Amino acid sequence: MTSGDEAIRLAEQRAEATRARNLPQFTDMPIPGDTANLREGANLNDALLSVLPLVGVWRGEGEVVYPTIDGPFRFGQQITFAHDGRPFLIYEARSWLLNEAGEVIRPAARESGFWRPQADDTIEVLLTHNTGIIEMYYGKPIKQTAWEFQTDALIRTATAKDVTAAQRLYGIVNGDLAYVEERAMMGQPMQAHASAQLQRVVG
Repeated sequence: MTSGDEAIRLAEQRAEATRARNLPQFTDMPIPGDTANLREGANLNDALLSVLPLVGVWRGEGEVVYPTIDGPFRFGQQITFAHDGRPFLIYEARSWLLNEAGEVIRPAARESGFWRPQADDTIEVLLTHNTGIIEMYYGKPIKQTAWEFQTDALIRTATAKDVTAAQRLYGIVNGDLAYVEERAMMGQPMQAHASAQLQRVVG
């Protein structure tokens, strides 16, 4: 198990490459810009302390699998958690399919939304997918660096896949952001669908 001093040393070492990076900024905006770097921009709202470790930009690879697809398939992904000083995180995830050699095949899934921590430690997560799905999750931190969510409501367009429920587990593991997503869709019971491990590139 890593000691507190060793964890701080490793975090400082990782930050050497990421602390000077942030989201591109428009300097002529009349309101505060989004920041994914806690050293820059608006101060973090106290309501976001339970999700503070997530703030940044993360990039890495994962795997998607499900009985109704031919996979498993490898994918690359970038996830952004940013804020503008108000009590919510701005969330964006962009993915791309990879071949066995790790080369990009094409763009894949996109998600955007908001993480909204509440006073009772509940976190509301609102996500919109490019595939025509809108999800509302509720969850809580399960420790300082791990968060678990389940869908409370799900809306689909007429052309979207038949998704009925989903759940996600996120965690910071040895400095990386890792997650597992399970889905019930296309007549299948809840089961693993996607997982990834991402490294911090900003913040």
